[in-house]
Amino acid sequence: MAEKNEGLGMRRVYFDHLSATPVLPEAFEAMRPFFTEHFGNASSLHQEGLRVREALGAAREQVAGLIHAESPEEIFFTSCGAEAANLAVKGVAYANQRRGNHVVVSAIEHPAVLNSVEFLEKQGFTATRVAVDGDGRVDPGAVGLAVTEQTILIAVQHVNQDIGTIQRVGEIGAMARERGIPLFVDATVSGGWLPLDVQALGASLVSLSPHRFYGPKGVGVLYRNRRARLVSILHGGVQEGGRRAGTENVPAIVGAGVAAAAAAREWPARREHTGRLQRRLWEGLKARVPYVRLSGPEPGPERISTSLNVSTEFIEGEGQLLLCDRYGIAVASGSSCVSKSLKISHVLAAIGLDHALAQGNLILSLGKDNTEAEVDYFIETFAEKVVAKLRGMSPMWDAFERGALDSVIAPRGTGKSFAVHAAAVSGKGPGRKE
Repeated sequence: MAEKNEGLGMRRVYFDHLSATPVLPEAFEAMRPFFTEHFGNASSLHQEGLRVREALGAAREQVAGLIHAESPEEIFFTSCGAEAANLAVKGVAYANQRRGNHVVVSAIEHPAVLNSVEFLEKQGFTATRVAVDGDGRVDPGAVGLAVTEQTILIAVQHVNQDIGTIQRVGEIGAMARERGIPLFVDATVSGGWLPLDVQALGASLVSLSPHRFYGPKGVGVLYRNRRARLVSILHGGVQEGGRRAGTENVPAIVGAGVAAAAAAREWPARREHTGRLQRRLWEGLKARVPYVRLSGPEPGPERISTSLNVSTEFIEGEGQLLLCDRYGIAVASGSSCVSKSLKISHVLAAIGLDHALAQGNLILSLGKDNTEAEVDYFIETFAEKVVAKLRGMSPMWDAFERGALDSVIAPRGTGKSFAVHAAAVSGKGPGRKE
């Protein structure tokens, strides 16, 4: 998706589809009447309310079709994917606390999941965080070993939001089903892009974010197998089968349903298109940018086709993001500067990525409307204008060229490591000058 940027005299290229996708025109048109003529409340008993209830029912059927749920009644609408994750984790824990108080979760889950688990721990629950390998893979065997007699929930995402790793959820689901433990799968990254059969996966609960597959913001989805015990965490009315109180965001739900139906039809073509662009993008970056590293699996069957997580050595992610924007390219950064945190991404830390590389991190996420020309424009601009300019200003690059600092990606055996060099420059640690 490209457009003319009048201020810079160049096109805009959007490579941040993990943050948001444009609403499909057909979804937008389906939403429009529910702002105007069909404005009734789904809880009302008159004809205006009935019309809205019918629209909500149709959207449930469309979402159920996308994920192969047994019944539309297993689909609940929330305000976003984060709320769906909160409801799944907390709702299952509270509903089953007489059986046990232990939760098993991967170390690289979305913050909505990990922060919900941390909240439960403050309420007296316990949790085991299963480590991942260098590509962010969760070993199903390790998940099984973490389970105890007190385990009441396993939470493992389908695809990681930072590095795109596809997890072996089906194997974990089979183990969870055999032991009678509910499995929650965060599919907010994969929903609409990968085949998703909740029954084949053995998932008791699954969350989706329609704004990542061309639906509107302001709506999330939680699938709950009718056999999974779940209590509400938001109290008020009896909307959404009594599981989620509050007047439904009807226009957004209608749009989400249309987007889900479109994704069910188009995901193979979307996946093939973005996969081709992803491979072109990574091969181009490797060829044009020295000292660049990919986090997560190589493009292929173990990685979702829509995203790349790349670290460019000797420069920081914040500068890369801002300069890309200056040249008409929208990307995301996993660096601590952008997140306003003193820590690097918990995902990058979990896979053991060097701190210096984590600081120079960009997330490039593709969509169905991106083109090869846009990929080529990014590669050329990033190599010739972004990296070249930032390295020309970088003390780390200068130290590397002088032989005082070595590369993490391709060590030459000369110079100090980044950590030792930084300590020496700051006057702290064993590398300080006497």
